[in-house]
Amino acid sequence: MTDDSEFITKLINFGLSEKEAQLYFHLLKYGPKTPSLLAKSLKTYREDVHRTLNLLIDKGMVNPSLDSPTVYSPVELDIALDAALKRHETELRMMDQRKQELQELSKQQLFRPSDEFSTFKILKRSGDVLSMILSTVASTEREWVAVMPAITLSYHPYVVAEEDIKFIDRGGRIRFIADITYPYVEAFQQHLNAGIDIRHFDKYAGLLFFVFDRKIGMSAISADVKRVSLDEPVNVLWTDDPVYAEYLISTFELLWKRATPASQRIEELLKAGPPDI
Repeated sequence: MTDDSEFITKLINFGLSEKEAQLYFHLLKYGPKTPSLLAKSLKTYREDVHRTLNLLIDKGMVNPSLDSPTVYSPVELDIALDAALKRHETELRMMDQRKQELQELSKQQLFRPSDEFSTFKILKRSGDVLSMILSTVASTEREWVAVMPAITLSYHPYVVAEEDIKFIDRGGRIRFIADITYPYVEAFQQHLNAGIDIRHFDKYAGLLFFVFDRKIGMSAISADVKRVSLDEPVNVLWTDDPVYAEYLISTFELLWKRATPASQRIEELLKAGPPDI
């Protein structure tokens, strides 16, 4: 394979975002570089490069040096791809564990008889998930809660903030839990200013989900939560089954008790300043 774009496309098909694929390919082709040189070569902002590098580090595809300025090196392709496969295997094991937990709940007869049938459906595109959230928020009366990645809140103000404000104005309550990190401080502060109650859960890596009025639940079966795009493939379960919604709410309340107020976390991050590159 000699064509650069074909190689990058294959990386994207393997699960990388376009920016991740381009940056990783650039390091493979031209060798280790600093963020400044990468930004210049890729004709983008240094902050954007730093964000993408952190995502690639999390995926085991890039290693930073210990000296200053930091130089980033690509992990050998075969090793990086093997690490990605192992992550998917881990995700499958986690899903199997969640399946067993739900089956155990069923054995405890938590599913009460009803003349009404619950609906279950799988949303397979980020844009479909967003549309479902918007329509559900519009019909929610009391409260909706969510455990979500910080990157979701970073773009959230530009698409649904108006619906959130309307909901709060009519007496509704919104609570979010997320792992708050420095790049998203401003977005979190905007949500706090709007009246949304947010707490920080350090290095949270569990189930991502939404619950509306303790009746409707949405949970991520699989989703690349480290990037945001309306066309990204996802697998998100949507259901109006109240028992599953109660299960999610119970999980949320346990996390909420252990989480730190967002204002406290933001103050700590601002005092510490941006992380060194």
